[in-house]
Amino acid sequence: MRSMSLDVGTRTIGVAASDLMGMIANGVETIRRTSEERDLQRIGELIAEYEVDTMVVGYPKNMNGSVGERAQSCEDFARVIGERFPQLKIVLWDERLSTVAAEKVLIDADLRRSKRKKVIDMMAAVVILQNYLDSPQSKRTE
Repeated sequence: MRSMSLDVGTRTIGVAASDLMGMIANGVETIRRTSEERDLQRIGELIAEYEVDTMVVGYPKNMNGSVGERAQSCEDFARVIGERFPQLKIVLWDERLSTVAAEKVLIDADLRRSKRKKVIDMMAAVVILQNYLDSPQSKRTE
């Protein structure tokens, strides 16, 4: 089984999935948000396609560690995913600076700004998932 991560934004959701060994995060796609039902339908399709058992949702805390409006929105979305897909283990993962790290990777890859804009959310999901996969928390069995 694999882990999947979501970088949840107001207009898009970046998606990444792990390899079967749970060691490497790979970009999957960027979902353009239309409605919560459509978003959940697409996420469900990806969960089935990638045989996911753990969903890591980016949790954008403020730099001081407090929970703001965006983090609360991600908490709510994670709760909805957990209700819709009860077979999943849901993990909220501190994603501070993940978009900055993703942007740096894309700049280092010499991607033009227009192309970076199209994949930045997916790359942020890759950073979130890779950080989770590299952590001791991902190795725990519950």
